[in-house]
Amino acid sequence: MEQQRNLILAIVISVAILFGFQFLFPSPKAPVTTPAQTSATTPAPGGVIPGAPAAAPLTMKSRPELIADSPRVTIENPRMKGSINLVGGRLDDIILSTYKETTHADSAPVSLLQPVGMSDAYFAETGWSAEGLPADQLPGNATRWTADRDKLTPEQPVTLSWDNGQGLKFLRQYSVDKDFMITVSQRVENTGSATVTLYPYAFISRTGTPHTQDFFILHEGLIGVLNGTLQEYKYSKLKEEATKTDTTTGGWLGITDKYWLVALAPDQSEQVKTTFRHTLSNGDKWQVDYLGSARALAPGGSVESAHRIFAGAKEVKLLQRYQDELKITDFDKAVDWGYFWFLTKPIFALMNLLHGLVGNFGVVILLLTVIIKAIFFPLANRSYVMMSKMKKLTPKMQELKEKYGDNREKMNQELMGLYKREKVNPVSGCLPILLQIPVFFSLYKVLFVTIEMRHQPFFGWIHDLTAPDPTTIANLFGLIPWNPPAFLMLGAWPLIMGVTMFLQQRLNPQPTDPIQAKMFMIMPVVFTFMLASFPAGLVIYWSWNNLLSIAQQWVIMKRQGVA
Repeated sequence: MEQQRNLILAIVISVAILFGFQFLFPSPKAPVTTPAQTSATTPAPGGVIPGAPAAAPLTMKSRPELIADSPRVTIENPRMKGSINLVGGRLDDIILSTYKETTHADSAPVSLLQPVGMSDAYFAETGWSAEGLPADQLPGNATRWTADRDKLTPEQPVTLSWDNGQGLKFLRQYSVDKDFMITVSQRVENTGSATVTLYPYAFISRTGTPHTQDFFILHEGLIGVLNGTLQEYKYSKLKEEATKTDTTTGGWLGITDKYWLVALAPDQSEQVKTTFRHTLSNGDKWQVDYLGSARALAPGGSVESAHRIFAGAKEVKLLQRYQDELKITDFDKAVDWGYFWFLTKPIFALMNLLHGLVGNFGVVILLLTVIIKAIFFPLANRSYVMMSKMKKLTPKMQELKEKYGDNREKMNQELMGLYKREKVNPVSGCLPILLQIPVFFSLYKVLFVTIEMRHQPFFGWIHDLTAPDPTTIANLFGLIPWNPPAFLMLGAWPLIMGVTMFLQQRLNPQPTDPIQAKMFMIMPVVFTFMLASFPAGLVIYWSWNNLLSIAQQWVIMKRQGVA
């Protein structure tokens, strides 16, 4: 039947477009340069940006033991805790106290930054590079800083100091807000007799390649907005090319996970040289850094530089607030909105607004579905009226099939004539599905990439809308004490979705072609198994959408006299 073939083609083509677009048109990349790269210390024009200790040995000590081994300044604010290592002046200990690893009540909070000596060491550091000065006259990895306080809080900044004994005194003031932004204000005072040229720098170093989702709709790896352009480098890609360099005025750069971000923001009015790099030293090492412009430090004078370090959760409103208040260019692009940002961002904004009213993102999904159905109501109505007319014509179409079954060309001509006489458009039934596919994909994206949806419960057994339905029919939804393998995890909500899809299909005109009829009978089963591994929130959306469509279609068919 013509309209059924069109429907199948519409679904296949739409999904192919949505999922193929990001493969065919990858994100724009920065200009590629590949200088020799053999260590974690890289020469830069006018100076050197150091990295992690080139051969820092792994230890058998635990994270708490490593932290206890070095003198530290404690960091405390309402949303994170941690410390600054006074040896090297590194920010290498950040725990996000308001986020847990899992949904279990006794789950540990998320640990973001890790000290050197661990297999997944992850830290940020700022400093100064200089022309013509020996390395031991500049603060480095082994420098022992002195702190004026032992605790950093939003109300109480901390200043670290170090004197090189040769006429240069280095000061670093750390301040932290009530969320995830740390500001480092550096100052160097010259009490000597010679002018020194200094270059400010900052870097983030990460040891080891973290486990990633490795899914094309999500970027995890090195990221930044340089010269107003989003640049993303997956670990595997940067490993092949070693180094990416650029210059920018304004912007930011960092390393992103699915939900977490560690990023540097230089002075937004200063031009800096940026680098994304991969090195090998006791395993893979990843670094993002920038080098600022020269500062001539005359005797009796001082120079300053300011750096911002974000280490926390990629909360949309928070990133947008930093973007607006601190003028950090496109900071909200740390969230992977994708090529369909014009759908994903409004959908997220609407969901966030509704959540403020009802307090449950599962209920928000139900309300969002109703709103989307209301927007498409006139178009869906026309489509369902046309499908009702098609259903009325089923006996006549069956007669044509029996009469011209051996002459397909003649049968198609007669079908087209029948559609024309009855003023029926067989393609119109595809429109609601075509329009729902981008919305479905955008909702999937929002559920998948935004931390606001993470660990959000619905009612009953759904404790995380971003995770698959945890129940399965294989153990009678928990009645049998058995943990089935992953391929048997067919939960209650996917089954509800499959049943509603089957019921909706029964309202549609049934194909006269037996092959097409079998295909449509199988589709609910296929979709049930396929969506079993999708986020529960997406399956709830589809199920509720099916129920609303069934109700709308049944009313229209009743009015048309075919129900």
